[in-house]
Amino acid sequence: MTTQLTQGSDGNYRCSWCFSAPEFLQYHDNEWGYPVDNDFRLFEKLCLEGFQAGLSWRTILSKRENFREAFHDFNFNKVAHFNRKSIEQLITNKGIVRHRGKIEAVINNAKCAKEIVKSEGSLASFVWKYEPEDKVLAKPQSKSTSSESIALSKDLKKLGWKFVGPTTVYAFMQAMGLVNDHLEGCITRSKIQRARSNFIIP
Repeated sequence: MTTQLTQGSDGNYRCSWCFSAPEFLQYHDNEWGYPVDNDFRLFEKLCLEGFQAGLSWRTILSKRENFREAFHDFNFNKVAHFNRKSIEQLITNKGIVRHRGKIEAVINNAKCAKEIVKSEGSLASFVWKYEPEDKVLAKPQSKSTSSESIALSKDLKKLGWKFVGPTTVYAFMQAMGLVNDHLEGCITRSKIQRARSNFIIP
């Protein structure tokens, strides 16, 4: 991910990475960095970041609707009931990434998510405990992990989650608004700041 600004056709400056693929601009402007408290969306992002390991985000984003269909919009209450037959069907689904280990991890993590809801009330209330304080944030897009992502990764693993390494978790935190990693001068950064100031932490 490049750490530069690029001026768009509308005259506004944005993080340069959003111009590297046609579908990135919409994602950058309307999704990446906005705070999320919906459990299924949080679970989806953790899963998709896991699927991305070794691949590009463009590959995953282009298949996102297929993933949503295959995994019941990442309703972990439903995914937790997937069985061996479900796995074999997913392995043959050309619309998603057909990696057995990652598919099995989603089902495993769905069960783990249900346990977190039982103990914490929601997945959102659990993950938002790891939101870093502004004063400890690194320069935007200068790091791929943080002490908070390392801690969240460690604690998720203790609870049985898979494919949730510190880098994967940091990308999740960037996308779901726990960190505003838009560059200074990016038109979306101030929009994210306003959204964060109005956001009620679960």
